[in-house]
Amino acid sequence: MAILGCSLPQQWQQLMTLLLVLVVPMLLLLFLAATRRRRSRRSWGMLKGGRRLHLPPGPPRLPILGNLHQLGALPHRSLRDLARRHGPAMLLRLGSVPTLVVSSAEAAREVMKARDVDCCSRPDTAGARRLSYGHKDVAFAPYSDYWREMRKLFVVELLSARRVEASRHAREAEVEKLIARLGRAGGTPVFLEDHIFALMDGVVGTVALGNIYGAEQLAHRWKRFHDVLDEAMRAKAGFSAEDYYPNAAGRLVDRLTGAAARRERVFRDLDAFFDVIIDQHLDKQKGGGAPDLIDALVALMKERQGGFTRDNIKGLLSNVFTASVDTSSVTMVWAMAELIRRPAMLRKVQEEIRAAVGDPKQERVQADDMPKLRYLKMVVKETLRLHPAVPLLLPRETLRPVAICGYDVPARTRVLVNAWAIGRDPASWGDDAEEFDPGRFESGNKDDVGFGGAHFELVPFGAGRRMCPGMAMGAATVEFTLANLLYCFDWELPEGMAPEDVSMEEAGGLTVHKKTPLLLVPTRYKSAGRC
Repeated sequence: MAILGCSLPQQWQQLMTLLLVLVVPMLLLLFLAATRRRRSRRSWGMLKGGRRLHLPPGPPRLPILGNLHQLGALPHRSLRDLARRHGPAMLLRLGSVPTLVVSSAEAAREVMKARDVDCCSRPDTAGARRLSYGHKDVAFAPYSDYWREMRKLFVVELLSARRVEASRHAREAEVEKLIARLGRAGGTPVFLEDHIFALMDGVVGTVALGNIYGAEQLAHRWKRFHDVLDEAMRAKAGFSAEDYYPNAAGRLVDRLTGAAARRERVFRDLDAFFDVIIDQHLDKQKGGGAPDLIDALVALMKERQGGFTRDNIKGLLSNVFTASVDTSSVTMVWAMAELIRRPAMLRKVQEEIRAAVGDPKQERVQADDMPKLRYLKMVVKETLRLHPAVPLLLPRETLRPVAICGYDVPARTRVLVNAWAIGRDPASWGDDAEEFDPGRFESGNKDDVGFGGAHFELVPFGAGRRMCPGMAMGAATVEFTLANLLYCFDWELPEGMAPEDVSMEEAGGLTVHKKTPLLLVPTRYKSAGRC
């Protein structure tokens, strides 16, 4: 599915070449599609009774392309720039798809709270449809009774008190491994992202797969599965013509560019891995063993006798793996990158953590220490403000005509919430909105602002019905891991590199990574027990 995180210029080179070769049939198909759109003009530009809609403002459009050419390689930035000229509720046409982009806290409040019931569905896009087994997941499923049931199941089985407790043990075990791996670096530079992704793999794998995670019969497949997950993220974020031209023309372009074939290849690889772990859980149930998430889903499949199938399990698993590993990992990398560029802030947060632990013989930060770490939590909030892992929240779709910020928005309009732009909006955050300053949450009118969906100037996890259900578990993992990284090690840049040399350039995708990997030197903190 294209979440507007793709690098469009390379894709456009392929697309334009094909358009030149196939210009006549393509234009014919697009002309027919445009004719159908003109015939349905009443539903888009007119209300019943002939009254013109008061549509949101937006930039001029090109024939056929609409505003697609204005997205650029980092759409969240391009859309922020357009919103500065056209307003926080801006209407674009991306290909043939009408799209409302909201870029302020007030506009986000209308979409995700005041009009949430009207704006809470998901658009039907090719990549999400295929990789979620026909929308049998939670993240991409349209709003329906099925979605409500699956979300409840997802929360109960993944985020219940029992499951959260299991995740705590998994976090502690994987942090222990992470600290040991970094300790073996011996003061040499490490690519921090690699180590953090390994930790998140372990946490999510243990919670979802239980004792089967890391088992010998699965280990040889697990490394390959990492690569498949990366490909799945690219398939969801990459350019798909069908997402913007949901007709025969879009499907034809996807076939000719190879986008459809890539989706199928990724789907087959994911499907094969999911079949293996489901089969192993069926065998485990025969032999006993501690239950995990997939055990609960397999039990439900047996109970419902066809009403809940293997495809339902696989759809939910696609969310567990593709959503949680990447988002938490990139947040931790951005946090460490911001701190290493500001030595005074780095010292302040380390001093807080080490003072909270107190006992110099204590090897690690413990769960009981976390409530004391107020400044660390502010660092995480500030990181999520400036670097939301998914800068354009997963797209919504209006179920019926709705009024947003005083404008008429027709049914079946795609809605994009630019969380990245909202987090940097001077109207909410002041003239220093682009500066990394955790202290802004310490006092004044921002001390109570959180990312739990109640404060719309900070919405990295969304809000309303489609808010990310794994927010609490993800935030706990990020905070606990960072606390231990900062407690057990002193961190420096490689020799000859100054803080201002650290590149903060972004790389586009469904989640936005640092374009240049973060290379740091960890040195054991002598007072941290055996760290």
